[in-house]
Amino acid sequence: MPGASVKKERSPIFKIVRRGATKTFTFLGVPANSILVFFAFVLLLLNIYPLFTLVVSSFSVQAANSVPVSDWDVTVWNIWDLGEREYAALGSPTGYYWWTILVSSDLATGFFWLPLARSLLVSVFACIFSIVFGGIMAFLITRSNMPFKKFIGAIFIFPYIMPQWTLALFWKNFFITTNFTAYGGELQALTGLIVPDWMVYGWFPIAMVLGLHYTPFSYILIGGVLQNMDSNLEEAATILNIPRWKRFTRVTIPMLKPALFSTILLVFSSAMSSYSVPTTLGNPVNFYTLATQMKSLIEGSGGKNIGSGYAVAIVLILIGVVMLIMNQLQTGSRKQFTTVTGKSGQISKRNLGKVGRWVIGVVASILVAFVCIGPMVSFFLESLLPNSGDFSNGLSFKAWISKEPIGNASAGYVGLLFEPRVWQALRGSVLLSLACGLLAGLCGLLIGYAVSRKRKSALGIVVNNVAFFPYLMPSVALSLIFMMLATGIGIPATSATFGIFVVMVIVGVIKYIPFASRTSLNAMLQLSEEIEEAGMIMHIPWWKRMTRIIFPIQKAAFISGFLLPFISCMRELDLFVFLGSDYFILTRFMFMLEDTGVAALENAANFLLIVIILGANYLVNALTGASMDKGIGGGK
Repeated sequence: MPGASVKKERSPIFKIVRRGATKTFTFLGVPANSILVFFAFVLLLLNIYPLFTLVVSSFSVQAANSVPVSDWDVTVWNIWDLGEREYAALGSPTGYYWWTILVSSDLATGFFWLPLARSLLVSVFACIFSIVFGGIMAFLITRSNMPFKKFIGAIFIFPYIMPQWTLALFWKNFFITTNFTAYGGELQALTGLIVPDWMVYGWFPIAMVLGLHYTPFSYILIGGVLQNMDSNLEEAATILNIPRWKRFTRVTIPMLKPALFSTILLVFSSAMSSYSVPTTLGNPVNFYTLATQMKSLIEGSGGKNIGSGYAVAIVLILIGVVMLIMNQLQTGSRKQFTTVTGKSGQISKRNLGKVGRWVIGVVASILVAFVCIGPMVSFFLESLLPNSGDFSNGLSFKAWISKEPIGNASAGYVGLLFEPRVWQALRGSVLLSLACGLLAGLCGLLIGYAVSRKRKSALGIVVNNVAFFPYLMPSVALSLIFMMLATGIGIPATSATFGIFVVMVIVGVIKYIPFASRTSLNAMLQLSEEIEEAGMIMHIPWWKRMTRIIFPIQKAAFISGFLLPFISCMRELDLFVFLGSDYFILTRFMFMLEDTGVAALENAANFLLIVIILGANYLVNALTGASMDKGIGGGK
């Protein structure tokens, strides 16, 4: 009909594009979906890409004139270079670094296999000590009538809150003898007792310190199971006249298996990758572990062995992944570890006797107080001595208030309260921890919300698993990876610039997101979706629902997601061992003081750091009501 409008026919491609765009906008219109898409991209980029870069770097030449091409066995991928040049070109593919640490007869033993054996030795004994000590204390607190439970439970978490290398310094302060220093340590000065050298340096003190550091986790995990386990299970075995040792191995231990394997996973993988403790208690006697050897490979020989260091870092990461797989296989979904049922249950506490309960309570209290409070006493006492272990000249507050150089005059350090480098490093630590805590807490909150709403979707599963992946990566390996990336984009890794500060924040956020996201996820799973749906019916925007409804209800858990990364970052050293200068954060500064001959200042700084960390932990408990010892008898 003339003059009538004719509807323009759209092409099939246009219809497909429009339909796809409509579905995309509809999908992204759901806040949980948008959050998952964003974090899937960011987390994959910041986790998978750096790891891929590390693997590629271990198979490419990292330094000029470092990889010979004359030996066909170690340069399989450089065959085309044979006869053309003596060394492989920078960046060309090579298997030389892996050959060096795994096969090379003159280098593999010292660079890899011996440090690996030492790391395994330390990790195994750290696991044994942590489980035995933590398990015994958990049993005494949850299943006995021992006194002083509240005191023990309150301070038993201190070793984990403290930086692990401060425990190493405490061990050295207490046990070192005149075989190593002029005045010896506190034990020799106060009692005249000289312990064997293997108790001062080597595998034994390293294993003991790492075991002590992670004993609170063993105590919490095992104690939680014992607290909830119905004693009728054990009493039924008693009625059947089953011997006590068989009841323990056939009834109690199987019920504790998830807690035991979780403890082994944590302690073993963390001990394998620990850098600061083996450096403090191993390097003086040339006892090198895999982590310390990795750092020496990267920083030594003018960078010629840096690729071998990358290969060692990959091995450390693989060990963590293998430990997680083993834990999943042992506590898989087809296995049952039920300890709490709908039936009435009871927890019978073992009577230790009128005298025995007090003897055990006093001994346990003294032992726990020595381990948990002893480091603070030791650091304060050592800060008052002119020379470590020297009580002959009395006590002095020079390390705290002196405006004149103390200790090694060439170092130029004055008292802690007037030393600008200490406060500069403390300011850096606080700023870094605040940034990491706020960003990790915010990211964890968003991830926890989105995953809880879409936990059955493929995208939710991917984001949840990728967010947890940094937990498996050794801190020192993660530090190395981002040192590589920072150097690659032109940021000097050991500088004190804003650029390296941003890199350190990114590293800290990635490392601590697992803690924040799991805390937020657990909190969100406790909330019914009907609460948010009521706000949606009222057409309340998403951001208002989060800030006015969801956050106020679970603010305690969410605040924990912010403050726990702050505390962890304040005490962290291994995560930043390759990043920043020695004066950039307080942990790096104090670790550097170990070699400057100003032990009093080092101990004063350690005391200050522990007070700050314990104060922050108290703040977490006061604001959130959360306490690691609550729920397993520590507060009873």
